Formats: sequence, structure tokens, C-alpha cells
Amino acid sequence: MEAPELLACRDVSLGYEGQSVLTHLDLSIREGDYLCIVGDNGSGKSTLLRGLLGLLPPQSGEICRSPDIRRGNLGYLPQQTRAQRDFPATVYEVVLSGCLNQKGMHFFYSPAQKSAALMNMGKLGVLELKDQCYRDLSGGQQQRVLLARALCAASKLLILDEPITGLDPAAAQDLYKLLSYLNRKEGMAIVMVTHDLKAALQSARTVLHIGRSSCFCGTVAEYLASPQGRRFREVE
Repeated sequence: MEAPELLACRDVSLGYEGQSVLTHLDLSIREGDYLCIVGDNGSGKSTLLRGLLGLLPPQSGEICRSPDIRRGNLGYLPQQTRAQRDFPATVYEVVLSGCLNQKGMHFFYSPAQKSAALMNMGKLGVLELKDQCYRDLSGGQQQRVLLARALCAASKLLILDEPITGLDPAAAQDLYKLLSYLNRKEGMAIVMVTHDLKAALQSARTVLHIGRSSCFCGTVAEYLASPQGRRFREVE
């Protein structure tokens, strides 16, 4: 029996100002999936993420979302800008802000939301940093904090855009281990855009390769046997 579907693209085309970047895309993301999205710069990876997040309506086709996802039950870890890295707030404040979409009309965070923030900081090993200023942390620590923030918003799906950008190899490996734990032990579906294909293939179950003229979507084994995957193996 297949796991419940969280997001699905049905013959979707996406783009800007009448110009298509992606066309006729079919994609299904289910509970517990680990999907890595790869491809050349400018191929449409970030455009697809905007569509999945509901920030960009499709030009044609349909993006279907489960009731959980329509209620905003997903976490998003974007690429950080320099201004965001220098954000003058405590770690606790940054993580707790992940609960904003659950506040509704309430002015204050609830005890349950505060407890969830502390729990997620503990889960990701940054609880002892909760009173420190976010901008004083290392790149790896900041990514852990942002991941804890994303977990406050999500229990089903995490979407990440180039999460290891700017991290040293040890911090990047640490982040991959955290994502693998969340996926395998807690059943969190992961959708990640990455350039680090070799590391991604060690964790991913499914690969979406977006090319200039065509897309491939399949298991890691199917990808490595495909023309796109064979090119990767030749340059490895």
C-alpha cells in the first residue's frame, strides 16, 4: 500500500511573464519520501520550489496539495542571504518564529508552541545556544537553528533549497545526517534542491533531474542507469 500523497504535479508548466521554465512536469511526493532535485543552473529548480510552496501559480496543469499541506503544515529552509545571517535575534526567538503560521489571531505564543520550539532545539543539538545571538553562530549552527525553526512549522514535509551552501564539509555532512534521521526515524518527507549530487544520492530515495529540454524522475538506481545519471558517473 502506497503512503499518502502530500504534493503532486499533474502536467504542470511553470514560468514567469508568459515564458515557461518547466513544462509538462508530473511528480508525486508522498509521506516519508526523500527527493533530491538536481540540474544545471537556470534549469528551473528554484522555480519548481516556488510552485510547490504555492508562491507561483502554474501556467497550466495542477499542483495538488493534501489537507495537511494546504493548512501550511510544511517547513521551508531557503538559501540564506547575508542580511539573514546577521539577523539580531536570539536562537530561541528565531526557532519560535517557525510557529507564526499557527498563531492565528493570538498575540502570544502558546505554551505548546514554546514547548515545541524547545523540543526541536534539543532534537537538533542547539538547546544550549537558545539565549545566544543568531548572528554570532557558525554557519553549521545557523543551519541547525533554521532546521529547528522549519520543524516548528512542519510534521509531514520539509523543503530545502541548497541547504549546504556556505558550509564546510564537516558541517555539511552533519546536516545530511540530521536530514536522514528525520526522514528514516521520524517519517518526515524531504524535498531538497542541491548541487552536491554525490552526497545526495547516498540519502535520497528519488531523484528529479531537471534538464534544459527534458526531466527525469525515478529511484536512485534508475537515475544512475539513465543518460543523465551516466553522465554524472563519468565525471565523478
